[in-house]
This record gives sequence, structure tokens and C-alpha cells, in this order.
Amino acid sequence: MELKYFRLIKTITEEGNMANSSNRLFLTQSALSHQLRDLEERLGFKVFHRTRNKWELTQEGTELYKLANKLFQSIEEGFNTIEHIKDGAKGTIKLSAECQSFFQSIPGFIQKMGVLYPEISIDLNLGVTHQTISQVLSNQIDIAIVTTLPASEELESIEIYADEIYAVMHKEYPMSKKDFLEPNHFSEIHLLINSFPLEGVSVYEHFLKPYKINPIKISAIPFTEISLSMIEANMGVMCVPKWQLKKFRLSNNIVFKRIGKNGLKRKHYLVVKKEHRNKKYIHNFISSFKEDYFSKQSSLP
Repeated sequence: MELKYFRLIKTITEEGNMANSSNRLFLTQSALSHQLRDLEERLGFKVFHRTRNKWELTQEGTELYKLANKLFQSIEEGFNTIEHIKDGAKGTIKLSAECQSFFQSIPGFIQKMGVLYPEISIDLNLGVTHQTISQVLSNQIDIAIVTTLPASEELESIEIYADEIYAVMHKEYPMSKKDFLEPNHFSEIHLLINSFPLEGVSVYEHFLKPYKINPIKISAIPFTEISLSMIEANMGVMCVPKWQLKKFRLSNNIVFKRIGKNGLKRKHYLVVKKEHRNKKYIHNFISSFKEDYFSKQSSLP
């Protein structure tokens, strides 16, 4: 049975006559009579007993009216659920990362999200990056990108990306002849980093700190272009993943050296409070982020 027939039965029953039903359904009385006649012919029984002033449901018609009420109630509940889902897909996400190198690629991702999910607004927090976990716990930011799994049971960590950090140096730099760099080599290196503190620098946190090694000199340079210029002038070493330098035209004088015999690998995680994880707009962001960075990882040399 088509939905229009259930609407017809429900309207005539509630209005009590064809004239009022015609006004409510925006159809002529003739059109309604034709629909009802067509319905009864298809069903093989009468839906209404008709008198001049009164329309009463037959026994079969009563069951159809009950079914019509259930049907339209179900439809209304379904649309309410859809509207609730749509509302849940809207929101603002405050995002930060402990590694500032990620801020170079995030704007491109935000642009993609604006096309796919215009109802999601993303605010980048470029503040104190080494306090991202505490900021998530205190609801100052919603999602953090980190390279170390947090210990708090209030948080959920989703692995999204893995890369390898290389030492980038001039081919005439003293350490360039090494097959790979060991921790003690850094005691003779002028290390170029994005910013302090050192705890936010992966090569220090995961490679040097366990051996209590400090570079002979450390310079914080927030601009990759300047760091590359210094490396071109043989004035220091930068430790970054290769993807971070893909958009730069690198000189033939610049070489990449592995850090440690097996390479300095790291994983990246999205960290969010468990109580927010199932919000639809949070879910949509995380799913898209994983997909975007997985494709980026697959394209790396």
C-alpha cells in the first residue's frame, strides 16, 4: 500500500468528512473520492461506512487506521532521530599538536574538512604545545596530536600515523660520513629545532634523553626555510621526517642520515577524552584524519 492511502484513511477518520479532509490534504473532494474508491477496489473490502453526514470506519478500516498511526509515528520518530544525528554532527573542535611540524600540514587538512563537513569548525591552538595532554584533560582543547601515549584513563588514544626521523645535514658536515648517528654523536652537533622546551623535540625525548646526551649547541628556529638555509651553509643539523620537507626544493648538498642503527621511528596519536569520543562530529574528524594521514604515509619514499 502506498503511503498516500494511509494518509487518506487517517485524515478522513480524524476530520469526519470529505470536505474537511479535502482542505487538509489540498486535494479536491472528487480526487479524494477517486483515491478511496481505488484503494477499496485493490483491498477488496470497504474501509468506511458512508452516510450523508458521517463517515465511520469498518472493522477492517479500524485496523488500517491503527496501522496508519503506527506508521506515521514511526516516520516522525525516524526524522527526529535523523535531525538529532545531524545536530550531533555539528561542532567546533579545538586542535593542538605537541610537534609543531604538524602545523605545516594541518591547514591543508582543515581545508578538505571544510568541503566534506562544512558543519564542523576547527580551531588550531598554537599555544604551549608541550602541555597538550593537560589541556585535553582540562577541556581547553578537544583533540591533541602526540607522539607519546598518555597514561590517563580518562583519555583514548587513536594511532593515526607512523614515520621516521632523519638527521638532515650538509654533505660536508663532520657526521655526514657516518652510516648512522648514535646518541654520543649529538654531543658534537649544533641542533636546529622549531622551539623549546626540549621535551617536545622527538630526537631529544626518544633518542638522547635516555642516554643523558645534550647537543653541543641548540638553536630554536621556528621557520623551516631558515633552518634549511643554515644547513646549506653547513651551520647545523635538523632532525625531521622526510614528509616535512616534501614541499621544499632541497639542495644537492643536503643529505639524510638515519638516527640509530634501526632508525628513529615514532608513532602519532590523536588523543581525546573518552567522554567525547562518540560525539558524531568528533568521530567524523578522527575518521577523516586517519584516512588523510594514512594516504600521506603511503606516498612517502
